Amino acid sequence: MACAMLAQTIACGTRDAGTAEREPADLARAPAPPDSLVATAPGGVEIWFTLSRQAKAADGAPCIDRTIEIRRGGTRIPVPLLYTGAVPELVNDSTIRARLSNLCVPGDAYLVDLRSGRPVRER
Repeated sequence: MACAMLAQTIACGTRDAGTAEREPADLARAPAPPDSLVATAPGGVEIWFTLSRQAKAADGAPCIDRTIEIRRGGTRIPVPLLYTGAVPELVNDSTIRARLSNLCVPGDAYLVDLRSGRPVRER
């Protein structure tokens, strides 16, 4: 009998059905966007958007910041700690420029070495 009462308590919970908390619609997460080829460079280098994070601008408008990955043949080089909201720009055969983005706000520009993936803040 005690087990049946315990099972009922667990199944029903201690709240009334009408007061159950619901997740706000704006907290529901949309599926992550697929990897996207955004630029190419000489020598078969491809620049891809990969990981993403959803954000909101100060005015409440939604946006997505993306990470960058450099691909050459079967090699993939993730660019560390750099989320951007804009397509990177090819500077030369070995460098792209990507603007850091946080909460939909563009920040400092970084020069990214296409061989190592190392970002360096542009001065």
